[in-house]
Amino acid sequence: MIKNVHGHTLEHLGKAIVAGHYLPGAAIPPEPLLGVELGVSRTVVREAVKSLVAKGLLTTGPKVGTRVQSPCHWNWFDPDLVAWQTQVGLTREFLRDLQELRRLVEPAAVRMAAERATSADIACLEAAYAGMRRAIEEGGDYVAHDLAFHQGLLSAAHNRMVVQMSKALAPLLRTSFEISTRRSGGPRDSLPLHRAVLDAVVARKPARAEKAALVLIDGARDDIEQVLATRKRLPRLDAPAPLLRATG
Repeated sequence: MIKNVHGHTLEHLGKAIVAGHYLPGAAIPPEPLLGVELGVSRTVVREAVKSLVAKGLLTTGPKVGTRVQSPCHWNWFDPDLVAWQTQVGLTREFLRDLQELRRLVEPAAVRMAAERATSADIACLEAAYAGMRRAIEEGGDYVAHDLAFHQGLLSAAHNRMVVQMSKALAPLLRTSFEISTRRSGGPRDSLPLHRAVLDAVVARKPARAEKAALVLIDGARDDIEQVLATRKRLPRLDAPAPLLRATG
């Protein structure tokens, strides 16, 4: 997607903050100086700063100027922020927080899904699973189907808060899936774990579904740890997900 001047300015400043060029508590340069540095108008800089304030990266106040907030105040559910983090470099802390969040939210949601899923929900989950299997056997976009599967589980919980959270979690989950998919054999090994979750939901077995979800999430965590250990370049959210090669 082509960004406008505001989008480029926002991205430049956001990535600079996430990369640590402006440390927490430090003041960023005044708007006129940033405008000259970036080759944009003061109005464009001001709008970008407003967006960063809304995302929790900056704070403004009289006599103190515009300062960088501590990462604990950043909106980590913001897709832009997640993208900037992946572009400047994923950290073990970021990935640890993501995996811990998944472990807290998903198993409970899957338990509810086993109690509340409709026939339409099951059909969507079966379609996503079939897409994952097809991508493994014939090649294709495994990550997109994997994401659809997990979002389908959260949606099948039929809890409005969880559904909203699933939308916010999408870029975070995509990051996790792309990394775990990079382990050789990772998608094929995880396919039966996904099937176990789906079978438990279809069978209306909440406890079994919750346990299967924990096994699946812990497996993804192990995959991520193996990928990190290889020091391979981690995925960027501004690039398409890698396609699997057909394995037959």
